[in-house]
Amino acid sequence: MLSNKEFNTQFIKKEASRLGFMYCGISKSGFLEEEAPRLENWLKKGMQGQMSYMDNYFDKRLNPTLLVEGSKSVVSLLLNYYPSQQQIQNAPKISKYAYGQDYHYVIKDKLKELLHSVNEQIGEVSGRAFVDSAPVMDRAWAKKSGLGWVGKNSNLINKQSGSFFFLAELIIDLDLEYDGPVKDYCGSCTKCIDSCPTEAIVEPYVVDGSKCISYFTIELKESISDSMKGKFEDWAFGCDICQDVCPWNRFSKPHSELSFSPNDKIINMEKKEWEEMTEEVFEVVFKNSPIKRTKFKGLKRNLNFLNDQK
Repeated sequence: MLSNKEFNTQFIKKEASRLGFMYCGISKSGFLEEEAPRLENWLKKGMQGQMSYMDNYFDKRLNPTLLVEGSKSVVSLLLNYYPSQQQIQNAPKISKYAYGQDYHYVIKDKLKELLHSVNEQIGEVSGRAFVDSAPVMDRAWAKKSGLGWVGKNSNLINKQSGSFFFLAELIIDLDLEYDGPVKDYCGSCTKCIDSCPTEAIVEPYVVDGSKCISYFTIELKESISDSMKGKFEDWAFGCDICQDVCPWNRFSKPHSELSFSPNDKIINMEKKEWEEMTEEVFEVVFKNSPIKRTKFKGLKRNLNFLNDQK
């Protein structure tokens, strides 16, 4: 007969699977000792660029018991976004995660449903759901709970499924059975490092965020430095290069999440249509898209920058 802890753990993992999550792993909530010096060093070197929010809540970022009082477990979840279709050739490129609807809302709804199911089945469980929008070190928690290892490109990599997935967490005040980490399978491979056109992967496992194409095209609010001209390889929103070249992504399989189905208008948009887009068209086409984050002005800046490189 299962103990309460075993039953509750199995229930949460089954529910996560029912809701479409690819993997679910669980860790004990507490201070991330290994991550503390790494994060401090990364911030000291200014690798966050203008992402000033990375400087905030340093203690909470490293200890979810300060973020969610009384929390005992971090439930880490992966949701596949690898698409079955690709963008048409010769158009400005966007990251695959932006082909469909904004993942924040899609995943938040799933997490709310998961927490609701837990409360119905197990009883009053207090907790919070997180999707890339609070000081939670999602890759560290996913690694700790055995969902993969953090690769040389600083993405979480899963041996069976690669790295094209979203990470999310449910931090709750419930004792559960905890998973353990898996080993690092990057080996001597340096494809991600060698392929980064802006040399953002400054050493294995360290990405200078302020040099990353995703940072320039999404996070940066001012003009892009001329020193980057000729290095963007047609990326207008985000960048997938370090994932596209990763040998583990040969195991990526198309997702089955309807909300992430590629928006035909986006993936079939010709180069000329991108360049001649008006603000009105932008608001309609990208209404529920993550691309809205860069705003019309930011997207036009990126497209103009790509044209200036040629």
